[in-house]
Amino acid sequence: MKRGGDRVDREELTALWERRWPGVEPVGYEIGSRTRDVWVRFHSLPQSKRYPDDEREYAIVLERHNTVLDELFAGCEVYVLTPRWSGRPSVPRMRRDAKHWRTWLQADDPAPEFRTYCHVFVERRRWRRGELDRLLRRVADEREAGVIVTDTGMRRLYHPYDGGADVYLTTAEERDRLKERHADWLSRHPGGW
Repeated sequence: MKRGGDRVDREELTALWERRWPGVEPVGYEIGSRTRDVWVRFHSLPQSKRYPDDEREYAIVLERHNTVLDELFAGCEVYVLTPRWSGRPSVPRMRRDAKHWRTWLQADDPAPEFRTYCHVFVERRRWRRGELDRLLRRVADEREAGVIVTDTGMRRLYHPYDGGADVYLTTAEERDRLKERHADWLSRHPGGW
């Protein structure tokens, strides 16, 4: 994919995704437990509090997201994948700089009014701290879901959600180093959830 008004090479992007993450749709919560050997979850507030109540807590949420994103992508170009759901196969509108990548029928039903289509949009940008703060606030407020930030080789995935972020790395060793650096942000749950 090229930035700006240039066309997205959807086939190239799809081939890369399927090579790196086979059998998984490019929506954050779809990645799941098959990748537990390279997965870690960080909570975005102390004591695993889920939602920020004030600007001080939003600052903590953004600081934690930006810290990990910096460690993963500093100085690199990234793809930002943002899904939208609708009851139609036609592509909905999205921000001007985001390009439509994929659409699939996510929930089939004999009655057309109950079918759900997932449309994933992609944009390529150079990662800079604070670059995605607006989007990350929307995620924290449950106004966005399924977002993924990834390097252009799609080796590392960062999926922010309301309450934290799931991070998928290249090796278990890389995951362990990241966990050690941010041990205070981990869940106390034995499974890491």
